[in-house]
Order: sequence, then structure tokens, then C-alpha cells
Amino acid sequence: MNTPASTTLPEAALTLADPDTPFAVVDLHRARRNIERLAARAGRLGVALRPHVKTAKSLDVAALLGHGTPCPVTVSTLAEAEAFADAGYTDITYAVGIDPHKLPRVLALLRRGVRLRILLDSSEQAAFVAEAARRAGLPIPAQIEIDCDGHRGGLKPDAPGLPEIGRVLHEAGCLDGVLTHAGESYHACTAEDRRLAAKNERDSAVAAAARLRAAGLPVTTVSVGSTPTAHAAEDLTGVTELRAGNYVFFDLVMAGLGVCGLDDLALSVVVTVIGHRPEYGWIITDGGWMALSRDRGTAAQAQDQGYGLVTDLDGRLIPGLVMTAASQEHGTLTARDGAHLPDLPVGTRLRVLPNHACATAAQHRGYHVIDSAQPATKAPAVQARWNRISGW
Repeated sequence: MNTPASTTLPEAALTLADPDTPFAVVDLHRARRNIERLAARAGRLGVALRPHVKTAKSLDVAALLGHGTPCPVTVSTLAEAEAFADAGYTDITYAVGIDPHKLPRVLALLRRGVRLRILLDSSEQAAFVAEAARRAGLPIPAQIEIDCDGHRGGLKPDAPGLPEIGRVLHEAGCLDGVLTHAGESYHACTAEDRRLAAKNERDSAVAAAARLRAAGLPVTTVSVGSTPTAHAAEDLTGVTELRAGNYVFFDLVMAGLGVCGLDDLALSVVVTVIGHRPEYGWIITDGGWMALSRDRGTAAQAQDQGYGLVTDLDGRLIPGLVMTAASQEHGTLTARDGAHLPDLPVGTRLRVLPNHACATAAQHRGYHVIDSAQPATKAPAVQARWNRISGW
């Protein structure tokens, strides 16, 4: 696992006008504001916050979450878990269903003193986890995934097999609790829809935990969360922890739902104009889907943002300019809603705000960091370069 340290640059050593494009940019000011916003909300709701680090996959970003001290985190791969363990993180939830061949890596982390929780939703998984724990002489903390909205995996809170799965885990010393994720909240387009999704998420997890406790089984952790519901929840009674990840960067999907505003988006991609097709009304850039991803998450929303909205290098939106098409290394910008296609000569640098921060970040090996709270007399200065963990 290669997790090189971030690079701090001398003052004014580099601006967004210097590196070869395309490259990813994180606005430190916006990211910190987003982090503080949800941390304050979790505090008001009386629950622990366990951020999901799969979006940024960055030790530098994670350091912001805990103010420099390792905090509880959620991961989506064991490679992430290992990288964060190497950096001193010892309280980790691996929130993807477990399979047998991954258990040796899980046990290796547990033997290192990492409290690594795994996830499952079937009697088959419970059986092989319990057997592995007995053979190793080491409990494997396991959470039962609860399906709160018909999204992906999990058991319904009233599933007949839930208590038996809990019992198999408990008898092997492995039962930790329950976990759910309101995946359908990413289609909740009104504040009331998101409030109801958050309530259902909580109610489902609490009900599942109550069934296990009624069967005489201990439930330590009741874990809920998604970026939309984390920002909409009003009452988390019975919940012990809140998870979210996208919120650190936010994106156009979250803005389209109303979870955040465009001025909260902390991730963008710098591209360069490399050509024009005036007969089609196109501006061509060097940033295609290899830079932005193929994600078209706003296509189902009231306002389709194509592959992303376009700003100047300082982050000011260019009215009506949208990235409407992408091939591997080319992006096509067009004007919409009667907007005038701006005169952008070859060599002009632009920034594109992405649909899906997780998917866009995954296209890059690291981030150039700026701070929009700092005054700039020319192109924004790059404060540091942050690396993403590799090997996932």
C-alpha cells in the first residue's frame, strides 16, 4: 500500500495556471466548512459521527475530520482499512458485505489492535464469520445490515431470520450491532422527502436492534447514515452513530437535491480549452470522462447538469456553460437556455464542478489544494498537494 505524505508548497510556488491539465482541485475553505457543518449537527443530535472516507480516499482529508487526530471512520474496501490502519486509525467499519476470502485480511487487522467491524446480511455469512472467529480464537466484530428502503443489500427489520443470525454471531462473540444506509435518499428531491427518509432510516435500525434485544442479544452499535439523511435527521433517539462521506466535498447531485448549495462544492477539475467547433456551438477541452467520470447523476433531476457546470479559474460560474458531452480525453462545452457561448481562446483554463464527487475523485491520484478564503490577485495559489491512497 503506497500512502505517500502530502506535499506542502512554498508560498506562491504554484497556481492553478501552472500544472498540466486535467487535475483535481480541493478548496480547503469549503471542505472545512462542510465538515464543521455536519459535525455540529451530529453534536446537536447527540450521536457520534463516523465519516466515510471512500470519497476522498485521502489521509490529508481525513486529518481534517479529526482535527489531526485519527477519528472513527467508515471504509468501502479492505485496502482503505489497511491504509488508514497504517496511519494510526484503529476504529474502522468496513461497510460492504463480507465474503470468506477477505477474512484473513480482517483477522490480520484485528491482531494489530484495529477494531475493525465487518458487515453481513445472511445466515451463510454469519456461519463462516463465527467459524473463522472460533478457529482464530479472536472475535470478529460484525454488524447486521438492515434494508430500510429497498436499496441494495440488507435484511428488513422484521425479517424472520434476523434473531437467528444475531444469535450465531453472539455465540461466537462477534455480534456488534446493526447498520443501515438510506440509499434511496439520493432521489429525495424535497426537504420533506429527506426528513421522512431520515426518520425511516432511524426507525428501521432501531426496530431491528429492538428485535435483537428482545431475543436476549446485546446490541452495542446502531449505525445509520447517508449524506442526504445526515443533513435532514431531526431525531436520532436510539441511534449510536451517524455515517456520511460525500458531504466533505459535496457535488451537483447533492446541490440538485437541495442538501447543499453550489458554493459548498469543494471539488472541481481544472481543464484547458483545446479547440472550437463553432458550427456546432462547441468548445472542446482536454477533460473527458477520464477526468470527470461517466457519472450522469443529475440526469434524473429537475435540472440536468450534463457532465458538470463550468466556472472560471477563480471558481465563478460562467452563465449557461455546461459540459454536455465527454469522450475519454475530450470534454464538450455548450451553452444552454439561450446563453451566449463565451469567447474562450485555446489555452483558457476552466474548472468543472462534477456530478458525483466520489466518482470524479476516483479518476485522480491526488488533489491540488487551494483556499478560497485567501485573497488572490492572480490564479488561485496551490497551498499543497494531497495524495490519495492507492491499491484499492
